[in-house]
Amino acid sequence: MIISSGRVKIRSAVLMFAVAVLALAGTLTAVARSTTANAAAGDVVALAGVEDDGADCAISPPGSFPSNSRLPDPFTKLNGQRITSKSDWRCRRAEIRELAERHVYGDKPAKPSSVTGTVSSSNITVNVTHNGRSSSFSAGVQLPSGTGPFPAVVVYGGFGADTAAIRAAGAAVISFDPYAVGREGTPRNNKQGAFYSVYGNTSGTGLLMAWAWGVSRIIDVIEASGGTVLRADVGVTGCSRFGKGAFAAGVFDQRVGLTMPIESGTAGVPIYRGVPGEGAQSLSSAYGEQPWFGDAFSSYTGNPNGAPIDTHQLVAMVAPRGLLILDNPHIANLGPRSASVAALGGAEVYKALGAGANITYHSNVSDGTHCANRSEWRSHITQTIQKYLVRTGSHTGTIAMHSKATGNLSQWRDWTTPTLSDGPTSTTSTTTTTTTTTGDTTTTTTTTTTTTSQQPGGCTATVSLNQWTGGFVATVKVTAGSTPLNGWTVAMTLPSGATITNAWNVNRSGNTGAVEFTNVSFNGNVAAGQSTEFGYQATGSGSGMTPTCAAR
Repeated sequence: MIISSGRVKIRSAVLMFAVAVLALAGTLTAVARSTTANAAAGDVVALAGVEDDGADCAISPPGSFPSNSRLPDPFTKLNGQRITSKSDWRCRRAEIRELAERHVYGDKPAKPSSVTGTVSSSNITVNVTHNGRSSSFSAGVQLPSGTGPFPAVVVYGGFGADTAAIRAAGAAVISFDPYAVGREGTPRNNKQGAFYSVYGNTSGTGLLMAWAWGVSRIIDVIEASGGTVLRADVGVTGCSRFGKGAFAAGVFDQRVGLTMPIESGTAGVPIYRGVPGEGAQSLSSAYGEQPWFGDAFSSYTGNPNGAPIDTHQLVAMVAPRGLLILDNPHIANLGPRSASVAALGGAEVYKALGAGANITYHSNVSDGTHCANRSEWRSHITQTIQKYLVRTGSHTGTIAMHSKATGNLSQWRDWTTPTLSDGPTSTTSTTTTTTTTTGDTTTTTTTTTTTTSQQPGGCTATVSLNQWTGGFVATVKVTAGSTPLNGWTVAMTLPSGATITNAWNVNRSGNTGAVEFTNVSFNGNVAAGQSTEFGYQATGSGSGMTPTCAAR
């Protein structure tokens, strides 16, 4: 959707919002990345620690779906059974993700076999290699004064020259040019950019998912950098088309702590089923304007009732992480009423997970200018940045709709919100091997394995592997049991021939054989039931490792 025509005007709109976000936030104190829970009831702050926490879930979508004018039930699994516990949401979310990729956005591939790069005080470089194809892109970095590492906000379209405003806020800014990853103005059979250089210019994946993939690769590089400049407390934001992109980035990467889409319009937050009746930009117009949607969405541009998914479920996929949706009720073309319905529907999942305080929808503003600075948003912007990225503040989410664009969820659903029990989350061990030969390229094997060992009353350690020929990266998630952790130790025996070459967010006793990993100063305190994570890179094979965790 183009409200202000031209790339320069769109970037200027994002620039104005960026100033509002960070200039209003004040000087924030940088704290270390960890998953926490504030004292307020329902005020849960949780990160999965991995891009896709449900990658091991078994999913079998049916071949067809019945037409439905109401919003699909986010609590009902593909087999027709409703979830009953909070732990069930992990694999239910994975089902929704699969539908979103197949029918709306196109595939978001898992982390490529090689992602390398650098993080400096002024720049992030990203180099990707997968199946014999490579691509690179970069993003600008602007740091505040003080001592890092700093949390960061990825801003679609960049911040321009507003380095002073960013420094005053106490958070780093990552200026992300999405067009370097997926270029607009290209036909669907000849898409261009870093994503399509790796996965092919005829890929059915649309630009919004390609841009989200770029944000995920930036986070990969930050995580692997060791946390000396930036730490992996990452938010993402953008306005208009970049609001669509920011929304997708937060939906499809569970490491994003705060998602802030602004006036995203059709292909963003508004429900597909509501767009035609509201007079918003039509689905066919949004599909044709740019290849934002995946190619498969063409089946639904004239028949949204046939879609097996709608955007309230995408909102729910962000749960229980921070979500701040900012909207404009004065431009019907943006679909603000449909966006409010999406927020209301997704908020039901937030509530069921005990995280109702973590979602805010705000369209009750007086200024109708597209992507303008608005005083009504200031406290929400400031407080959510402090809570989810700086991790020193608190914020209680609200739904504040303007009278011009007030959605009514009861008109759109025929399902109720269940009371989910507090059951333990199960962890499944899986191994996936992919062998690909392209021309004379050496065969590459990628293996992902997850195993868990629980120490009663202490903590759980889970390891996820990205394995290739001759080496691997291990990401280890430490989860507290029924009581908070004030320090932890993870023991793990590396297979014969495996040697650690680099590690981040952890101390270690050695590089081979039986290795003990202990927390560093900033990630030892973990609230009950919450998680933090560390990682390391090693030569050889990591297959078969079983971590054990103990409180210190």
